[in-house]
Amino acid sequence: MRSDSVNKGIARAPHRSLFKALGFIDEEFNKPLIGIATAKSEIVPGHLHLDTIAKAAADGVRMAGGVPMIFPVIGVCDGIAMGHEGMRYSLPTRELIADSIECMVTAHRFDAVIFIPNCDKIVPGMIMAAARLNLPSVFISGGPMLAGRKDGKPLTLTTMFEAVGAVGAGKMSEAELSDLEDIACPGCGSCSGMFTANSMNCVTEALGLALPGNGTIPAVMAERLRLAKKTGMLALEVLRKDIRPKAILTEGAFMNALALDMALGCSTNTALHLPAIANEVDFKLDLELLNKVSAVTPNLCRLAPAGTAAIEDLHAAGGIPAVLKELAKKSLIDLKAQTVYGNIGDVIRTAVNRNTDIIRPIENPWSNTGGIACLRGNLAPDGCVVKRSAVAPNMLKHEGPARVFDSEETAFNATMGNKIKAGDVVVIRYEGPKGGPGMQEMLGPTAALAGMGMDDKVALITDGRFSGATKGACIGHVSPEAAEGGVIGLLKEGDIISIDIDARSISVKLSEEEIAARRQGWKPLPPKVTSGYLARYARQVSSAASGAVFRS
Repeated sequence: MRSDSVNKGIARAPHRSLFKALGFIDEEFNKPLIGIATAKSEIVPGHLHLDTIAKAAADGVRMAGGVPMIFPVIGVCDGIAMGHEGMRYSLPTRELIADSIECMVTAHRFDAVIFIPNCDKIVPGMIMAAARLNLPSVFISGGPMLAGRKDGKPLTLTTMFEAVGAVGAGKMSEAELSDLEDIACPGCGSCSGMFTANSMNCVTEALGLALPGNGTIPAVMAERLRLAKKTGMLALEVLRKDIRPKAILTEGAFMNALALDMALGCSTNTALHLPAIANEVDFKLDLELLNKVSAVTPNLCRLAPAGTAAIEDLHAAGGIPAVLKELAKKSLIDLKAQTVYGNIGDVIRTAVNRNTDIIRPIENPWSNTGGIACLRGNLAPDGCVVKRSAVAPNMLKHEGPARVFDSEETAFNATMGNKIKAGDVVVIRYEGPKGGPGMQEMLGPTAALAGMGMDDKVALITDGRFSGATKGACIGHVSPEAAEGGVIGLLKEGDIISIDIDARSISVKLSEEEIAARRQGWKPLPPKVTSGYLARYARQVSSAASGAVFRS
């Protein structure tokens, strides 16, 4: 066993003495050492309860004959970090998470690893680490939060951000806002819509790294603890069979993940994270492949923010296996793709779609193409992304004057000051991976527009990114970004922007000669951050079009 290098032989007596300081007995040195990487913390609602998940997973490890060892992983709550300097740090933590797990697992010689993420960048960071380490690995997330309820209607975190805009527009009182904040997020778990965290936890199932239910079983259910115990036991089986992530993360797995992504209408952040994960196994997953899959994959689910249903509703309807089974009807799933428990076909055979209002049959989809689209044009030669399933039909094609802002904050203030008018195209630039730095999410401005009833009248484009909670004609990841000399950095107030989502195009109505002339006189803004981790991140990070991974 790999752990023999720290606990076997005369030379390892000092090492064993340190293990015994942890309470080890001699019998444990003859069993596999299973690392449990958990992002438990008391600042992230999705991670508050991960100690109970880790304990259940550890119980499963012991039942199967292994020795579990829990160690911590950092995590940022995107919701709490939203709208201020803290959001610059969210995406950059993905690289820190992957790097720190690599360090911990390699230094302590675990034989296999159980990963317990839940929110936002923690999920892809952990998958990147698993791929890089290529040790037998299994995943068990903390599960989604239940939706809040008011007058029988579900509430999510989106409700709160949009309510801020409603107050600004005089459509809601501050007292009503205060009442909502008490009930919108009723307890632990990842926020209850098809936002980034739940998108990535569902995608983890399609990739084959977790047991069915990983993405949809609510955090507060005993079923989640039972799944954690089964995951702990599975870790020993995966170790015994020597099933490693690189054998699972094949082209078939990524195509399955993309198909699920399109069917669910996942967060546009998956267009950052899936390429970054693929990069760890030397598979090229770019925006062109995303569009290729989107073109043939129907959108079957309209979960919040695209609709009103929450993740708990998806779970009750049959979860990810039921969605995959619908996709398999048109041969959109590689049934032979290997997983930690067998192959994808094993779970699809017994899946049942229990609610065709939540998971539409593939013969009657919401749309014949996927929930995410990549656009290109002179404004984004390397591409940009939009959550098509959350765009009002009348905004799928739009043309209007640019309202140009060099930061999220100035755009938000203009929105709340009623300075944005119907037909405008709000441009937020210098918020990309390098220019931000850190590629802030723009949920504040987009939710404010939605709360004011403007999400079907105004488009927004940015070299930053959006929360999975964003809805409307919100186009992010514009590449190249402004800080790298992209055309978005050359725009002026009033330039006419043309968007055609179904045609996959985005452009500014300027001649090539005018663009060249503007570039001659262009100077980037001074760096917003000149020291610390973000300054190092800005120097190392690549384009959003390639997943915002570090340059080698």
